Amino acid sequence: MDDQYLDAFIRESEEAITELNNSLLELESDPSNTEAMDSIFRTAHTLKGNFGAMGFDNAANLAHAMEDLLDEMRQGEMEVTPDLMDLVFAGVDQIEVIVGEIEEHGESETETDEMVDELRAVLEEGAAAAGGTETGDDGDSSDSDESLTTDASVSDVEVDGDAVDEQVLQAEISVGDSDMLGVDSMLAVESIEGRFDILDSSPSRADIEDGEFEDTFVLYLDGPDAATVDAELGTTGKVDSFDVTDVTDELISGGDADTSSDTGSDASADPDPGAEEEHSVDEIKSVRVDVDQLDDLHGLVEQLVTSRIKLRRGVEQNNLDSTSETLNELDKITANLQNTVMDMRLIPLKKVVGKFPRLVRDLARELDKDIEFEIEGEDIELDRTILTEISDPLMHILRNAVDHGIEPPEEREQAGKPRTGHITLRASRERDHVIIEVEDDGAGLDVDGIREKAIEKGVRSPEELDAMDDSAVYDLVFHPGFSTADKVTDTSGRGVGMDVVHDTVSQLDGSVSVDSEPGEGTTVSLRLPVTMAIVKVLFVKVGDEEYGVPIKNVDEITGTEEAKQVNGQEVIKHNDEIYPVIHLDDTFDIEGETANGDGMLVRIRESERQVALHCDSVNSQEEVVVKPLEGILSGTPGLSGTAVLGDGNIVHILDVVTL
Repeated sequence: MDDQYLDAFIRESEEAITELNNSLLELESDPSNTEAMDSIFRTAHTLKGNFGAMGFDNAANLAHAMEDLLDEMRQGEMEVTPDLMDLVFAGVDQIEVIVGEIEEHGESETETDEMVDELRAVLEEGAAAAGGTETGDDGDSSDSDESLTTDASVSDVEVDGDAVDEQVLQAEISVGDSDMLGVDSMLAVESIEGRFDILDSSPSRADIEDGEFEDTFVLYLDGPDAATVDAELGTTGKVDSFDVTDVTDELISGGDADTSSDTGSDASADPDPGAEEEHSVDEIKSVRVDVDQLDDLHGLVEQLVTSRIKLRRGVEQNNLDSTSETLNELDKITANLQNTVMDMRLIPLKKVVGKFPRLVRDLARELDKDIEFEIEGEDIELDRTILTEISDPLMHILRNAVDHGIEPPEEREQAGKPRTGHITLRASRERDHVIIEVEDDGAGLDVDGIREKAIEKGVRSPEELDAMDDSAVYDLVFHPGFSTADKVTDTSGRGVGMDVVHDTVSQLDGSVSVDSEPGEGTTVSLRLPVTMAIVKVLFVKVGDEEYGVPIKNVDEITGTEEAKQVNGQEVIKHNDEIYPVIHLDDTFDIEGETANGDGMLVRIRESERQVALHCDSVNSQEEVVVKPLEGILSGTPGLSGTAVLGDGNIVHILDVVTL
């Protein structure tokens, strides 16, 4: 089969599945919505035709059965009920699994007969036949990742509950194809052991280090939550692939460990370990480009080729005037080329958030909560890379809003609130940044409970907490391991996975904050650059080191004579505002001779951070390609990434917010 046609089929099918899910949600909330019903029927009919045309008969049969059932609903012959919608959603999930298999392997091995029989049974016996079906219970949709398989049984594992500080996470690990399986496995285990306590393994550690296992081995780790272990394993050398599952309840009975000593146990921290994988947003592999942009790109390439020929002739003829003129032309062409390509990489937010209404619906139904979910600003555009990276953080935030933010209907009623909770995902553009907010009208965060937890966990001292305002205290939920199932209050668990959110957003040169009002709700805000590939920076010198400060963050450059001492702190004054001075040589422990009291001050824009940076000298401005920090350097305060200069030297790019 032609890869070009297959790729087009997959991309169209993915869009159709998202559209189908959202139209089904509209119909579920308003069964009289004929426009939604017509859209559903058209989309299901298109899916059936596309599957049939591509020769995927199993999927075509499933889509056909769904189309027939939806036609009965459209004709008014069958009532729209929650159980019936669960069955339809389960069918959509199985179609999504099939499309994923086709993309990965070129074909699908998923059997659809059972699901087709269930749909046909409802057609013959009526909506009551759908009563026993639960969303995702199709035998395949909940097990879409078949890359890891193991014979390890939880019943064979022995874990001392008293030795568990947080949760027991089962990590099934593969080191891939290796010529030295035992050595690579040993290195992987030792690296993981440096991050988490290993409670047990399958097979034994000796067998693992001898390479005596098939495909994968299993480690039982003591960690805060599956998301944290996921994030750490993703940066661990020698680990090729992995799958993490919370097995606290299976291994520790009677609440021996702290993680299960609380009401609601660990389930409240992660209501459905599989749900996040089920709705995970894959890398965005296609973009739609306006024809005018293609024409502009073609014209710029033509100019580029012409300038290349002129430049070569100028060099061959040793004509410096001609060469200099051609280089100026190339500057303009490459600048226009850069802008055009960056615009082509911009993708509407709805490419990612389109799947979130279904995620919220399934979680709310599972937790017996009534929730209305709205999306505003879904046409706001972001760079493809940024959009791909923020999908999982947004999913974390939404899951926590549903689970820990919105109260059960009865509890809301007792508090004098509507039984139905509201969650809004809102996006807006501010110059070269996009602000994404997830707002709920739930219970809010308990600031006193967070303070107590921070003292208990040793995150901050009582004196530090007393000096912090409520906003700063709320931001403590981003501290790694701050929130566990052993919660002080019902709402302090909102921090589950939030450290992962913070790390991911920071790597994208963005920031995240929390604002909350007890009893009224919580808002989590992400501030992200529209694009991140190419940044104009100001180079500053400190001793023998050179750093780059993004020009967008710089407001003014002055001499150090502007600085004054106030209460032992060096500051400068601008428009009646005080800007503390940060000495870069002290911050980064620069060795060798520096300018000390002399040098230059780079004042940062107030919108970013009200500080001034002290350096030895300011050198030049240049556009650079910024690469985010990875591995152990990821999340380093004060640094957002690195750039390779034309002479091959590497320069660190400063993050003025965390400096």
